[in-house]
Amino acid sequence: MNDVLTLPGPDLSRSATALGEEDGAVDHVLVCKRIHQVTADMKTFVFEPAGPGLFRHDPGQYLAFTFDIGDRESNRCYTLSSPPSRPDLAAITVKRVPGGLVSNWLHDQLAPGDVVRARGPLGRFSTVRHPAPAYLFLSGGSGVTPLISMTRTLYDLAAPVDVVFVHSARTPEDIPFRHELEMFAATSPNIRVTHVCEDDGARERWNGYRGRLTLGMLREIAPDFRTREVFTCGPPGYMRAVRKLLLGAGLPEDRYHQESFEAPAPGPGSGAGAGAGRGTGFAVELTRSGTTIECDAGTPVLEAAARAGLTLPSSCGQGMCGTCLTTLEKGSVDMRDNGGIRPRDRARNKILLCCSTPLEDLVIDA
Repeated sequence: MNDVLTLPGPDLSRSATALGEEDGAVDHVLVCKRIHQVTADMKTFVFEPAGPGLFRHDPGQYLAFTFDIGDRESNRCYTLSSPPSRPDLAAITVKRVPGGLVSNWLHDQLAPGDVVRARGPLGRFSTVRHPAPAYLFLSGGSGVTPLISMTRTLYDLAAPVDVVFVHSARTPEDIPFRHELEMFAATSPNIRVTHVCEDDGARERWNGYRGRLTLGMLREIAPDFRTREVFTCGPPGYMRAVRKLLLGAGLPEDRYHQESFEAPAPGPGSGAGAGAGRGTGFAVELTRSGTTIECDAGTPVLEAAARAGLTLPSSCGQGMCGTCLTTLEKGSVDMRDNGGIRPRDRARNKILLCCSTPLEDLVIDA
């Protein structure tokens, strides 16, 4: 398998299917080229391939990274904030998460010249899959990354489509890519940018829209939002609120698209004490956590763990990214992945927790 994707520059008229997601993602060896401070708790990490080559992806797609932290591997998915219209480098923009193993390691330890591994591109959250004459991009927090990639692409190509970009932030100092977005709006007749802040910053009083995004704000910012193709990315609570707001206001559901790398939320009645001994499911022993949970035959192990109050590494939840890859030490599962596991990993008894349902009692290295 190639270490680096070596293809000519981007042909953005092609779909993500043609770009290889269903055909199998590619393994990359990447060298950190430089690091930019975006906000106080957000950095952009720019990579180049270890060998000659260009990056080919759809705007909005992501890479599944493998980082060597301490004595173990850690897997995370990060959206490419760079556009495919600039194929020489690939960039991700990562927000520091308090207590987060990988985000803190990236912010504090990764340096230019360091080498990382990644797999991709992955994901279907892209304007390429939903061409339209007008878009509404809604983002909150680090959810800005796929939408900045889409906006950079449309700007670079001078695409004749209308874009309204709305980002929600805590304060003015927390607005990522603020000056770049303002430049886009000032130099392109097709791009309008609006920010919504919850509060003033330490150095700037905010005079724009305040608080949480509301229907009234949207009607002022984009009165025709019901006719636009809408892309949303942000924290789970933000996306739930935005989806409810838009669909409740009459946006057709097939015009609404969102991206999330969150693990399934614990279901009603679940808790840390939930586990084997109730119902008729299979027992799943998680050796690292020293916990045994119960998992029904038709329930993915990752979902059963979440319902039991356990948080396991995961990202896409669809068997594509490989973040929840782990070793099956005993038992058998029905695994229906979407290309997120390599043949050599299958041969080593690896499984993806998000798409593996038990056929018998299991022992898993998790």
